[in-house]
Amino acid sequence: MTSNGSGTAGAVLPDTPPGDGSAAIVELRGAGKSYGNVRALHGVSLAVHPGRVTCVLGDNGAGKSTLIKIVSGLHQHSEGEFLVDGTAVRFSTPREALAKGIATVYQDLATVPLMPVWRNFFLGSELTKGPWPVRRLDIARMKRTADEELRNMGIVLDDLDQPIGTLSGGQRQSVAIARAVHFGARVLILDEPTAALGVKQSGVVLKYIAAARDRGLGVIFITHNPHHAYMVGDHFSVLRLGTLELSADRGEIGLEELTNHMAGGAELAALKHELAQVRGVDVQELPDSEDLRAPAPAPASSEGTP
Repeated sequence: MTSNGSGTAGAVLPDTPPGDGSAAIVELRGAGKSYGNVRALHGVSLAVHPGRVTCVLGDNGAGKSTLIKIVSGLHQHSEGEFLVDGTAVRFSTPREALAKGIATVYQDLATVPLMPVWRNFFLGSELTKGPWPVRRLDIARMKRTADEELRNMGIVLDDLDQPIGTLSGGQRQSVAIARAVHFGARVLILDEPTAALGVKQSGVVLKYIAAARDRGLGVIFITHNPHHAYMVGDHFSVLRLGTLELSADRGEIGLEELTNHMAGGAELAALKHELAQVRGVDVQELPDSEDLRAPAPAPASSEGTP
């Protein structure tokens, strides 16, 4: 696969975020989810604007998957509000979320490895031609459309008939992103798209995340890698044990500070004195409590990012 544009994944973006100040497409206000007596998410506020990448970071068990399930319509929130275009919603199925322009690209991509690229592009939404009851697949139009949409995202494949399973992980993620854009996504949720990829393929995916942002989509980038998040992110939300520990725009926080929060810097800072007594543990690089002064989560609002 080649690209017809210059890459952006290798460089840190400027502090001034893109976007035109438009109202949030998707917004959570104090949202939470409980499963019986287990509270998986509590008091989370998040706003997704067109032309901006909102990065949601957190370790395993932080609540990232629960947040995805609420926004994508798989589960319903049990507290707080969930708004789309300023209107409170409560989706019953992912299809309802998709009808509102909210598309989710999961880590497993939901592709059929032995099917060609163009067939996976239209999987479940195939184009047909001819009169009923003898309608048949419009293969030529699907190939042409898939090629055009992929090229619009800067993705050039030599052979759309090759099985999608022969593509690299980064290429498959890129096809999934282009597919979501073609089918009308306004908000694109990406679930750990770089988790299983090497450095080069992660750069490919980050490049197309930036391309989706530049086309005006609101992107929710779920990741546990602060370095990947900082390359393309405009706003950063860090979850810890189901609550929002940090909410900050790009200009309010640096990569080191973001990494400290992601790595549990507050806990490490509290333990720094005790760890210094342990032989073989170097605490010089650990943050002090006063170093962790990132902006606290902002109160929920119908305007601007949280």
